[in-house]
Amino acid sequence: MERVLQWGIIGAGRIAGTFAKGLLASKTGALVGVASRQLESAQRFGSDFLAGRSVRRFGGYDQLLAWPQVQAVYIATPHPMHAQWAIRAARAGKHVLCEKPLTLNFADAMQVVEAARENGVTLMEAFMYRCHPVIRRLTELLRDKAIGELRMIEAYFGFQAGAVYESRILKNELGGGGILDVGCYAVSLARLAAGVAAGREFLDPVEVLAAGHIGPRSGVDEYTFATLKFPNAVVASVGTAVQCQMDNEVRLYGSEGKIHVPAPWVPPEKGNKIILQRAGQPGEDILIEAPANVYTLEADTFAAAVNAGQQQAAWPAMTWADTLGNMKTLDRWRTALGLRYEQEKPENRTAALHGSPLTVRPKNIMQYRAIAGVGKPVARLVFGVDKVGLSSFPMAAAMFDDYFERGGNAFDTAWLYGGGDMEKALGHWLKTRGVRKQTVILDKGAHTPDCYPEAITRQLGESLERLQTDYLDIYMMHRDNPEVPVGEFVEVLNEHRRAGRMRAFGGSNWTLARVQAFNDYARSKGLTPFAAVSNNFSLARMINPPWDGCISSSDAEARAWLEKEQFPLMAWSSQARGFFTQRAAPDKVSDQELVRCWYSPDNFQRQQRAQELAARKGVTPIVIALAYVLCQPFPTFALIGPAVIEETRDSFKALQVQLTREELRWLNLEE
Repeated sequence: MERVLQWGIIGAGRIAGTFAKGLLASKTGALVGVASRQLESAQRFGSDFLAGRSVRRFGGYDQLLAWPQVQAVYIATPHPMHAQWAIRAARAGKHVLCEKPLTLNFADAMQVVEAARENGVTLMEAFMYRCHPVIRRLTELLRDKAIGELRMIEAYFGFQAGAVYESRILKNELGGGGILDVGCYAVSLARLAAGVAAGREFLDPVEVLAAGHIGPRSGVDEYTFATLKFPNAVVASVGTAVQCQMDNEVRLYGSEGKIHVPAPWVPPEKGNKIILQRAGQPGEDILIEAPANVYTLEADTFAAAVNAGQQQAAWPAMTWADTLGNMKTLDRWRTALGLRYEQEKPENRTAALHGSPLTVRPKNIMQYRAIAGVGKPVARLVFGVDKVGLSSFPMAAAMFDDYFERGGNAFDTAWLYGGGDMEKALGHWLKTRGVRKQTVILDKGAHTPDCYPEAITRQLGESLERLQTDYLDIYMMHRDNPEVPVGEFVEVLNEHRRAGRMRAFGGSNWTLARVQAFNDYARSKGLTPFAAVSNNFSLARMINPPWDGCISSSDAEARAWLEKEQFPLMAWSSQARGFFTQRAAPDKVSDQELVRCWYSPDNFQRQQRAQELAARKGVTPIVIALAYVLCQPFPTFALIGPAVIEETRDSFKALQVQLTREELRWLNLEE
C-alpha cells in the first residue's frame, strides 16, 4: 500500500487555500502543517474548511521546514519568493511542489532544479491542468494525427483584475503582470502541442515575437500577445492579460481539421470536453470525466512520483526540462516586450538566491594547484566570464554562485569583454557576496592593437575599478607585441606588482619562445618572471584560430617545453569549443566557426577515440576531452565557459577521471 505523503504549505494566500481543499480530498496525501510569515495569518488559514483537523501552524517558513513530520511542501508565496523557499526546502530534504511559475526567470529556475537534483528530492512545477485527463486525451489526438499535421495553435488566458494596484497582480516588485501569472499556461500548452506533433514531449520555439502594453503605473504587462514559431513549422499565438477579459480557450488547427478545448486551464470534474472537427465532417464532442478535482489530481500525481522514488513526475505533468524550456520562453516574451522586474536588477541581487552566505558544499571535488605569487590555491577549473555581464546579472549570479559553492574560486575575464560589462558583473558579485579574499581573479588586458606598456597601465586602472578591487591575483597580457622589446613589458608589469596592483602575471597567446625571452630578461635583472601562460590547449588540434593572434600550445614541441619547465598553462578553449559534443560530426555543419576552427580528419579520429574511451569510463566525450587537459604531465588549469549549470556540473566530472600517459598518447593519435 502506498504511504500517505505528509504535506506542509508555505504561504497562506488564496491559491494555498485552493490547493489545501484539493489535498483534503486526496487519499495519497495529508496536510499536517501550514506556515506564513506572521503566525496570525497561519492561524487564520483554512478556518472555514480545516476546523477540527490537526494541522500545525507556523509563524515562519524555516520553522515548517525544520519539522521532521513534513515530507513535502507546496510553495504558494508570491513569484519572487518561490526560488528561495524551493531551494531551502530541497536542502532540508523536503519534496517540492512549487506554484507556477517556478521562478521569476530561467536563471533562477536552473538553481531550483539543481537543488532538487543534488538533494535527491522530487520537484514539480504546479501546472495543475497538466495532471487532468483532458490534457492526456489532447496529446493522444495530436499523436494520432486526428487533425492531420498540426499547423497553428491559439492559446489564451487572461482576466480583468481592475485597478488593484496594491495587489501582487499589478506590482512589478512582486513579479506581476499576465505573462508570469497566467500567460505561462498558454506558453506551456503551445510547447506541449508543438512537441507532441513532432513526436516529442515538448518543443521550444526558435522565434518569439511580442506586442503588448506595459502599464505606466504598474510597470508590468497588462495585456500582450506573442507569436511563437517552432522548429517543425508550427506557429502559435499566445495571449494573456490582467486588465481585460479573454476567451480562456485553446484552438489547434491542422491540415485535416481542428480541435477546440473550451476549458483547458481549470477543467471541471464533470462535463469537460474536447471538440474535434475533422475536415468535411460535423464537430464531435469528446467528453472527458475526471476522477477528482484538478488540485486533487495534482497532489496525487506528485505523490505517485515520490512513492515511486522518482525525482520528476510522469509526463504530461511538468518535467524539469519542460519547466526550464517554459521559463526560457517566458523570458524571451518579456524581453521582446521590454519588461524587466525590479528583483532582477543588479542592485536588488545582493545575495545568493537561497538567502544564505555562500559556502562550499560538503561534496567538494575541486582540485587546486599553486601558481607562484598568487598566495592562495587556484581551482583547476577556471570559470570564463565572457558570456554573462551586469546587463544579464541574474544569469551571471546563478552561474557564479553555483560554481563557487562547488568549490570553484578562479574567474577569468578581460578588459575587452563586453566593453567592460563582464568585469562589472564579476565585481558586483564579488562585492555583494563578500568572497573577494577567497577568490582568484585572472584578468587580461593589452589586446591587439592596443598592446603597449602604457595601455597596460591605463586599462589596468579601468579593470580594477570595474572589478571593485585594488589588486588582481593574476594579470595576463591578452596578446604579445613582438615589435616592443620584451624588457619594456617586464618592467611595467613588475612596477604594478611592486605597487600591489597584481600578485602574479603572465601572457595569453604568447609564443613559448617569447615567454622564455621574457623570463630570461626578468631573471637577468632580478625581476619577477611570468608565472603562467594562457594559450589554447585541447585534445582537438586548432586548425584555424577563432580570432587573429590566437596561439595554441597543443603541439608536441610546446608540450615538451611545458613539461620540462613545469610551467603552468591556463588553457582556453580547453574543450575545443564544443567539438566533442553531438553538434560536431563530419557530415553535420551546425556551426560555421566550429567547422572553420576544428573540422579535420585527424580531429574526427580524436573525437572517435574520445567516444570509445568515454563509453569505457562511463562519462561523455566532452568530459574525456577536458580530462585530457587536466591529466597532462605539467601544471594545467582548464578555462571553461559553461552557459548553463548543467554544463558546469558536467565539466566537474572531468576532475574524477584519471588518464594514463598511454591513454593520453592514444587519444592524441600518437600510438
